[in-house]
Amino acid sequence: MDNSSNQMRLLIIEDDRESADYLVKAFREVGHIAELARDGEEGLFFADSGDYDVLVIDRMLPKRDGLSVIGCLREKGILTPVLILSALGQVDDRIKGLRAGGDDYLPKPYSFAELLARVEVLSRRHGGRAEETVYRVGDLELDRLSRRVARSGEELTLQPREFRLLEYLMKHAGQVVTRTMLLENVWDYHFDPQTNVIDVHISRLRSKIDKGFEQPLLHTIRGAGYMVRDGVKQGHPRSLNT
Repeated sequence: MDNSSNQMRLLIIEDDRESADYLVKAFREVGHIAELARDGEEGLFFADSGDYDVLVIDRMLPKRDGLSVIGCLREKGILTPVLILSALGQVDDRIKGLRAGGDDYLPKPYSFAELLARVEVLSRRHGGRAEETVYRVGDLELDRLSRRVARSGEELTLQPREFRLLEYLMKHAGQVVTRTMLLENVWDYHFDPQTNVIDVHISRLRSKIDKGFEQPLLHTIRGAGYMVRDGVKQGHPRSLNT
């Protein structure tokens, strides 16, 4: 399908592994970008720092329940449309969800066709957003549509997985991206394969985007993960291993 004009970026906050994996796969199969958070705290972090068309939030979540996540986002002035999924389907439950700041409420079990239709309606009703197609960090530029990557005007050749890795890192520029986040969102692994696949790809990517340039952009944050950013923040030299 040609989804360059109607592709949605979705955040799914769902702790049930089977349901979460199914939703991510289903949304991606119809051409949308679907990211996953497995508890309320992680979901709140992603929703607060990301740029999404619609949030699909399970009501009962570990660490922070779905209604609490929604309430916190609304208090911060984040108006991203929210569809609540819940096994609690009584009228009072739906009213509580909507009063907490949800825009729609779909009881479980549900059909994906109905869920997709409701998400599309929420996105249209909200007016959508200007799809960000180009990410820039310093003199590094990534065009999501043309799949072009260049630094200082010099075009770089990346393998598909390297492109996806860089795209995810640049989307979260200035933020620490953990190995778990990369495994789930770049490799679609929901377990740790206990291999050095991430290290290998990070090394290859670093050699392509940083080698020969004075200022490194891809940093390893010891004990935490990785970060793409323009320059090394002063005052924390020991936190970085570039």
